Amino acid sequence: MDDSMTSTSSPAERLDLEPELPVTPPREQRRVLVSSLIGALIEWYDFYLFGIASAMVFSVLFFPSFDPLVGTFLAFTTLAVGFFARPLGGAIWGHYGDRIGRKQMLVLSIVAMGICTTAMGLLPTYAQVGVAAPIMLLLLRLVQGVAAGGEWGGAVLMAMEHSPKRRGFSSSFPQIGLTGGILVANGVFAAVAGLMSEEQLLDWGWRIPFLFSAVLVIIGLWIRLGVSESPVFLAEQKKQAQDPTRKKAPLVEVFRHPRTLIVTILLVIGPFAVSAVYLTFAASYGLQVGFSRSDLLTASIIAAALGVIGQPIFATWSDYIGRKKVVAIGLILQAVTGVLFFAQMNAGSVPGLYWSISLISIAHAICYAPLAAWLGELFPTHLRYTGSSMGYQIAGTLGGGLTPAICTSLLIAAGGAPHSELVVGFTAAISLLSLVGVLMAKETYNAKL
Repeated sequence: MDDSMTSTSSPAERLDLEPELPVTPPREQRRVLVSSLIGALIEWYDFYLFGIASAMVFSVLFFPSFDPLVGTFLAFTTLAVGFFARPLGGAIWGHYGDRIGRKQMLVLSIVAMGICTTAMGLLPTYAQVGVAAPIMLLLLRLVQGVAAGGEWGGAVLMAMEHSPKRRGFSSSFPQIGLTGGILVANGVFAAVAGLMSEEQLLDWGWRIPFLFSAVLVIIGLWIRLGVSESPVFLAEQKKQAQDPTRKKAPLVEVFRHPRTLIVTILLVIGPFAVSAVYLTFAASYGLQVGFSRSDLLTASIIAAALGVIGQPIFATWSDYIGRKKVVAIGLILQAVTGVLFFAQMNAGSVPGLYWSISLISIAHAICYAPLAAWLGELFPTHLRYTGSSMGYQIAGTLGGGLTPAICTSLLIAAGGAPHSELVVGFTAAISLLSLVGVLMAKETYNAKL
């Protein structure tokens, strides 16, 4: 790649497609982008709905015999299981996605996710079947995590490989779907909680958002079956057919050259951890310092809405000035805005909660939006699904999966709410850790796929 290229030129001027690569017609490109957005939205609605329920109701329904703070810790531990399963899903889906195609694996992921989420809505609670209830919840979360592990990489690659001239912009569509899924999950849960008493919510109302997943999955499956396979992958398949000496085990090859994998993990771990702080842990913390469920769900909806708006803007910005600069700016802002966020929560101000979560969500969108394209660009085509998925999902496990439990432990160690100093320090430190990945990573925004 040529880093000397002017940053003011357009992506199309900087990037010429390889002459042998078939170009997806504009109409099909638009269909793929819409498909990647809607499919990702449905998948992440399913996955993050569990996080909302963990903070709001699961500690009571599935872990009722413990102290409230310990019950919340156990609910967040169950939440983490889904994240721990995601690298396994990334490895399985990545291997077959690099071997047989992106599309088939995306269809499988949305079906598996939908079945698990719907089944969660049918589970008996601890009061009904005892310890079997959290065990069944744990097993479903495990399978859900495996399915989610294969979703992100496939959706991003389908978008960027069909529309490679503006990869930041095109790969932001699954990112929009991710934050859109969080937005819809919070919106549906808020609507259900707002229409009934707390007793009704804990009795049966919490099941509605989970059962609603069945309708969404049918829609998403119909959309995904209608798109074509990535032309970049089809070209790579032809090369593999003509050269039988090419490696056939993408996962092995990725781990033989671990530096790029380590870089991708570092890049993503900070944004993942901070989003888990303000979208999951903060819901539990807010209840402890006196905010209502309605206030906290509204704050989460504001944050997710700003993420939806910010993803394409900041991803496109990285198409012009580079991935490094945009991500670095966002990470620094994350570290600063985390301090303001918890200060406003401790002050008990609802307007302060709203404007401070807006700031941290914008900072998160700045550093998160370019990562979809950047991770895919760091790997060659025959390793792209495996490498980008593994890096992203391992970071998700460490950053997103462990963070709510870590923050709860730090809060317990500090003496409980409102002693949030250790949590604030963790938020700043994990953001700065990702800056190490930015320094290590090569700039790729002007390189060919």
